[in-house]
Order: sequence, then C-alpha cells, then structure tokens
Amino acid sequence: MSKPLNIGLIGCGFMGRAHSNAYLKVNHFFKREHRPVLKAACARPQELEKLKAFAEAWGYESIETDYRKLIERKDIDLIDICAPNFMHKELTIAAAKAGKMIVCEKPLAMTAAEAEEMTAAVEKAGVPNMVSFNYRRVPAISLAKQVIGEGRIGRPFHYRATYLQDWTIATDVPQGGMALWRLDVKVAGSGVTGDLLAHSIDTAEWLNGPIQRVVAATETFIKQRMHVETGKMEPVGIDDACMFLAIFANGSMGTFESSRYARGRKNFNTFELNGELGSLYFDLEDPHILQYFKYADPATGKKIESHLTGWQRIHVTNSEHPYMGKWWVPGCTIGYEHTFVHGFADFLAGLEGGEKFQPDFRCALRTQKVCDAVLRSAKEQRWLEVE
Repeated sequence: MSKPLNIGLIGCGFMGRAHSNAYLKVNHFFKREHRPVLKAACARPQELEKLKAFAEAWGYESIETDYRKLIERKDIDLIDICAPNFMHKELTIAAAKAGKMIVCEKPLAMTAAEAEEMTAAVEKAGVPNMVSFNYRRVPAISLAKQVIGEGRIGRPFHYRATYLQDWTIATDVPQGGMALWRLDVKVAGSGVTGDLLAHSIDTAEWLNGPIQRVVAATETFIKQRMHVETGKMEPVGIDDACMFLAIFANGSMGTFESSRYARGRKNFNTFELNGELGSLYFDLEDPHILQYFKYADPATGKKIESHLTGWQRIHVTNSEHPYMGKWWVPGCTIGYEHTFVHGFADFLAGLEGGEKFQPDFRCALRTQKVCDAVLRSAKEQRWLEVE
C-alpha cells in the first residue's frame, strides 16, 4: 500500500504547473512507496482568483493565501517553493523550522549569503530537501554523465556552454509584476546569471567537476523599463547578458555565454566537452540526441581507425538509456515536463532508502557561490577564485 506524501505548493505560475504535473504522473511510471497528494496550493491574497483556478485545474484539495498557515498545517508533509527568488529564504527557513521536507526551485537564493543561511536551516532541521535543477534529468544529459564516468572522454580539456533566449529584446517589455518579475532585480536577484547560467553551472560541475576561477563580463542593453507595479520608468538592475571564462579543478578550461538578446533562440541550452579520448555535445532544443565523438578506445587507448571516426548521433530513447525504460518503446521521445517527473521519482527513491537526492541545498549553494563570483568578477573586472 502506498504512503501518501501531502504536498503544499507555494506559487501558481509556470513552475507551479510543471511541478504539479510531475506529482500527478510520477507514480504512474515509477514504482515508489510514497504517492504525492496535492493537498494545498498557496499564493498571495491578490492572486486569489488565479489561485482558485489553478487549484481546480490541477486538483488541489484546498488553498491558502498565507504561507504561514500552509506551513503550520499538520496535514502537509512537504513544502514546494515555486515562488519568486526573493521569497526563497523566508519560506525555506520557516518550512525547515516546522520540520517539513522542502523542494525549492532554482536558483536557490538571491545571493550565496542567503543560500548559506538556508542550507544551515535545512541541515539543522535534518529534513529531506532538493533543488530543482531539472536538466540533470534529461535522459541525454544523464547519459553524458554515464559516458564520462565510463572513461570514454578521457582527460578533459575544454567545456563550453551557451544558454540563449530572445524574449526581452523589445524596449516596451516592462519589468516587475508576477509575469515579469525575472526582470526586477529586487525580486530576481540577478538576470541571466541566476536564471539561466545557474543551470549551465550546475550541469557543468556535475559533468566536469568544480569550477575554481572565473572572469566575467555582463551587459544590460536596455537601461530603463516601465515597472508594472509603479507605472514609472525605472532603472533595470539585472544582467541581460553574461559571458565568463572558467578554470576547472581538473585543469580544463570553460567558456559560458548567456543572453536574452539572441534573436531566434528560444531556449537554446547547449554544452560541449572535449577530452583526450572523445567529445560530447548536447542541445536542449534537440533533447533526445546526444552527440558523441570517439577518438580512442578508453580500455586500451588505441586510436580508432581514421576512416571510421566521426560524430555519432545517439537517439536516447532505448530502454537501457537513463529513465527511458519507464516510458515508451525505442524511438518514441519524451519532453521537458518529464525531467520534473524524473526528479521527483529520484527524490522519492531517496526517501525510501535509495541514493540521497542530488542536487540538494548544499550542492545548490555551491552553484550560488559560482554565480556570485561571476557577478562580482564582472563588476570588478578581474579573475576571482570561487570560494
């Protein structure tokens, strides 16, 4: 018999939908003892009508407009934080003190200092926790991790990542409010560095190890935008674009680029790793493909005959590929929403005696420290060590 895991979700926007969908699907495809129950959804009083519609659409049993009441409820086991970044610290510390399990959207916090406090709180409380860097659970990226672990890339030399979008180019796009809070530095903390590059950094360190040093540059192309809440033109404090160089602990070199001003790019998230024995390349807009170049046999170091070398497009839909054995037959692809299902499946497995879920708050704190170093480097225009 399954054990109900009662979910209290805070935030009814894009991520709230993604998480709710995953909770509803996870037990249909992954055998777990725990079964998520959509017990309550929470949002601010001014969003009451939106909250009611959200709760009805996804099947939440109840609603709350005060997060304190939600966290105090005895019938809530897990608090899922899908609220804007500036609320993460307050919500996390309150939930930890109440002894609730915690799921938090990325980035973990506004700053590394906040993330330190949050991590200390959840570790003191001893509550299970996860941060939703969902791209680790793209089967092709998980396969890349496996290929690297098998020694097929050999000594790494270069890691390069891009994360490009184009939705803020127009000068008449406002900032602030529930829809555009990512453009308001007081709510988001940063621009593309925290929103997009946090994903790239988490993936890079998962695949290639810790980043030791960075040097960065940022740009805000449109300096003023109308603020939704005040109706006035106000300075834009977030970074529209960021690029940085990195040195990894293993001696390899990295380049990272992110922008919301890349016309034609909607969610262009890529990485390439070049090593002594081979290379890997991935593009999120072609998510079921992992490209692999094999230069030499990892077991013997013997070079592949030159007339047989070339980039191989691996169609990551076979049952032996990560997660794919739980879905459809080979050749049938899955999508973005499945990465959240995989994340919650792994989190539940950790509750049931399996491998501890990663990334947790401690791991996401590390990503936050890299983000902080990147932003500080851009401001000071010099190389910085990552703490």
